[in-house]
Amino acid sequence: MKSLQHRAEYGALRGLVRALGAVPWDRAGRIGAGVGAMGYRPLGVRRRVVERQIAAAFPELSREEVAKMSKRSYEHLGRSAIETALLPGLGQAGVLRLVSEVENWDIVERAHAAGRGIIIVAGHLGNWELAAAYIAARGVPLDVIVRKMGNPFFDRYLNQTREQLGVNVVYDAQAVRQTPRALREGRAVGFVADQGVRGLASTFVPFFGRPAKTPRGAAVFALRFGAPVIFVAALRKPDGSYRVGFEEVAVVDTGDRERDVDAVVLRFTRVLENWVRRAPEQYFWQHRRWRRQPPDTPPELRDPAAEPG
Repeated sequence: MKSLQHRAEYGALRGLVRALGAVPWDRAGRIGAGVGAMGYRPLGVRRRVVERQIAAAFPELSREEVAKMSKRSYEHLGRSAIETALLPGLGQAGVLRLVSEVENWDIVERAHAAGRGIIIVAGHLGNWELAAAYIAARGVPLDVIVRKMGNPFFDRYLNQTREQLGVNVVYDAQAVRQTPRALREGRAVGFVADQGVRGLASTFVPFFGRPAKTPRGAAVFALRFGAPVIFVAALRKPDGSYRVGFEEVAVVDTGDRERDVDAVVLRFTRVLENWVRRAPEQYFWQHRRWRRQPPDTPPELRDPAAEPG
């Protein structure tokens, strides 16, 4: 029964991709935004989670402003999903044409020329799939660490789209073995590192002032292999093109490995928060970012999405 459901879902996705692949890129994106907006209203999928998290992160916003930003986050999610599905049809040249503005690419060039490998970190902000495809299209060999999706057909399809754009996929269960090899070969390794997952080595760092469980893997590999850490974000501009920005995250090895790893995670999270503030409607607020917190978290800093009412 589960397999039949997965096949039906996958068939619907492929049908939608074929249909939207026949219309202009901008129109396909608008259709995606419209579908995404339905998740906010009338369907109300995780609407309370989104509104409460945005209100907690931006307490200066009025209720009407929170609602407006929430709806835009659903529109962004729908549009990004469609764009990601259609990216392989553009090819690497098309990916490069989508990017109209780049900040600090020279950071990546210098790190790649050094030959020690690069740790790329990103959050669920903007279009993170496009960010990875852009790095690969610029000639930097890139592995991305991913988790398996519940639907194996979706999983296979998404990984095929990544690989068609020059991005090598590594499952998180293989990361311990594959990441050292990739870094020694001078490759970049990408982590989307802003979701606390049960059983994954993590630490608690502030995100918009509230403690949030955050994966440590990227920081551990950076310190173990002396690799630089570079943050990336691809933000959609009003005209539909993208601004891709890079920012180096300091890695300081004092000899206290546990403390040094936590410090890198903290710095990365601060960088991510600054970028989210640039385009808050493009963050993945549908995920409960503060769901897992230390038991001694003060009441005023607890997960806002867990509040009753």
